[in-house]
Amino acid sequence: MSKETIGKIAVDLMQKAPDTRSPIELEREAHKDYVSNVFECEKRGKKELHGDFFVVVLTKKERLLQNIIRNYYGYRKSCPTPDYDQTVYHYNSDKRELEFLWVIPSKDTCILLKENALLVCAKERELLGCVLDFADGTLYETMKKFNKEHDAPGGGLAKTDSKYI
Repeated sequence: MSKETIGKIAVDLMQKAPDTRSPIELEREAHKDYVSNVFECEKRGKKELHGDFFVVVLTKKERLLQNIIRNYYGYRKSCPTPDYDQTVYHYNSDKRELEFLWVIPSKDTCILLKENALLVCAKERELLGCVLDFADGTLYETMKKFNKEHDAPGGGLAKTDSKYI
């Protein structure tokens, strides 16, 4: 019995009518083994970095196989700039705990949530809050505070110091 390649499976799935068209449902499906991978990334970060750090999860669609979605888990010393398809946690070394900072879904999902803000159910209010904080610059200001950045000319962003798997 031969195994099918991921390319063949992806092409077969693209030809099949989708079970759902909801971007929110697609986002949920992409996060099956999410929690264990976040904690594994935190564990690796604690071994390599001293003090506080950030766990960043990037959600990416494959270029050629748009129905294949992967999460990339990384850790870094500086807080990343908020962006689409990103979830960020802060490891607080004093408290010895991982704190959720934000989740920003895909651009399409952000637009859907913003356009239907009054219709968002209670379970998705926290996600809507993150989307609105991203849109109005609140998350950007949070990032600057963690990185101790100022609005001085030429201040720039922290250099990239991240590791992804």
